[in-house]
Amino acid sequence: MSATTSTITSPLPPRGCRREALLTLPAQEAHVSAARHFTADLLENWSVPQNERDSAVLIVDELAADAARYGHEYMTVQLAVDHHTLHIVVVDSGTATERPHHDVAPDEHGRGNGIVECLAQSTVVHQAQDGREVHACLQCSA
Repeated sequence: MSATTSTITSPLPPRGCRREALLTLPAQEAHVSAARHFTADLLENWSVPQNERDSAVLIVDELAADAARYGHEYMTVQLAVDHHTLHIVVVDSGTATERPHHDVAPDEHGRGNGIVECLAQSTVVHQAQDGREVHACLQCSA
């Protein structure tokens, strides 16, 4: 993870994308299910196979939950398919310093990043003063 003082803007899709979609929501846990349903519906429309769609929905769920927990104003989910790779990018407006939740048991917190790393072929995290961007790539046969 690299920390910088740059401003995070909505990431651009990779060159040559056949399909892309963007959803911006308030950074609130109540909106995580909207991000999950948006992803599931969109990937079904794009004919992404069920098992790959399930992995992508789980990745978005985990990243959106983190964005809702630490983002202050908004969270953005971007999906793009490029040459059999699904790019999942979640951006939030949170600060670089994350505060631990004392009301959550240690064994119930922090498993999301491990799930994302296990399902995705690659993940990149960019932390800046005004937010965090997580880019996960998932191979798909769509």
